[in-house]
Amino acid sequence: MTKIERVETFILDLPTIRQHVLAMATMRTQSVVIVRITASDGVVGWGEGATIGGLSYGEESVEGMALAIDTYMTPLLIGQDAGRVGAAMARIGAFVQGNNTAKCAVETALQDAAARRLGVSLAHLFGGRVRDRLPCAWTLASGQSDLDIAEAERLLDARRHNIFKLKIGKRALADDIAHIAAIKRALGDRASIRVDVNQAWSVTDARRGLAALADAGADLVEQPVGRQHLPALARLTQDFPIAVMADEILRGAEDAFRVAAAAGADVFSVKLAQSGGVGPAAKVAAIAEAAGIGIYGGTMIETGVGTAAAAQLFATLPRLDWGTELFGPLLFTDDFLATPLRYEEFALVVPDGPGIGIDIDPDRLDALRRDRPRSLHASRAIPQAANPQAGE
Repeated sequence: MTKIERVETFILDLPTIRQHVLAMATMRTQSVVIVRITASDGVVGWGEGATIGGLSYGEESVEGMALAIDTYMTPLLIGQDAGRVGAAMARIGAFVQGNNTAKCAVETALQDAAARRLGVSLAHLFGGRVRDRLPCAWTLASGQSDLDIAEAERLLDARRHNIFKLKIGKRALADDIAHIAAIKRALGDRASIRVDVNQAWSVTDARRGLAALADAGADLVEQPVGRQHLPALARLTQDFPIAVMADEILRGAEDAFRVAAAAGADVFSVKLAQSGGVGPAAKVAAIAEAAGIGIYGGTMIETGVGTAAAAQLFATLPRLDWGTELFGPLLFTDDFLATPLRYEEFALVVPDGPGIGIDIDPDRLDALRRDRPRSLHASRAIPQAANPQAGE
């Protein structure tokens, strides 16, 4: 039996190319937990836990994830069969409640190692790819209409993105609607415009907002009300022509079933981190497919590790009606992959190779670790399509 021998966690802090404005926080740095699991046969697997805006977004922080993995999960993993991912995660689930994002980091690393051991891609373990490229949205989150329009125009010209999501909910409703309408007028039919409210609206504001967004030409609104308000989300889904997407309300298969049974959304944002890993996210996607609910490949703004893992799963889904937003690596000034992920022709190219399809540059990884000096820090060039002035 090949046993799990070592579980390591690294907290990384990655500056962003410009500020990323959400309803609950403004991000200038993204912090993530990277997990490296080594088995007795020498095979190494990589996983990631990320949250948007720290504890302002959800119940887990990178510090808490690292502590949960190091203190509670690692003792349960050491000595276990490295090839039995389900058994290892069931063992963790019996003793660790919640902590889905930390569990995701561990489960992804185990899945990555299992696939590498067999010499196949992670997608192969989930039935194989049905596509090699994933339509990829970009989030316009400077909060300023002129800057967002200029950024979108550059990305369209570069043929990198033609789907744009806007983060709203921090300002007055009328101001947010005017912001969305201005961007849609500028881009017209060249791009799909979607919005993410991150639970910020009251039910009354959501009714007004959805009607106005539909009139402005937006295609989709994500989690307009709090995740505790499923009946309200269901009414909004049924009452308005604009597509309503569930996000924060989805914390795994049980939540997905509950939302589907209530006809509570037109679309599910499937996220590895919120689901608890690759396998649990596949279950969320299966429930959506069975219920006739659209699927969108969501992100927690992961680095190339979490992004590659998500890409492997999403490439296997027969239906991916709304594409993905796996843009995370493009938002950072640094990358620690040996070969960066490829974005071209409005899509992310699913990485080839065993496991999640990536290799790590150890020097760059060390340079980004919170517990290491930054003397080795090597910034990559800001992409041409990015707007370096937006954070000023």
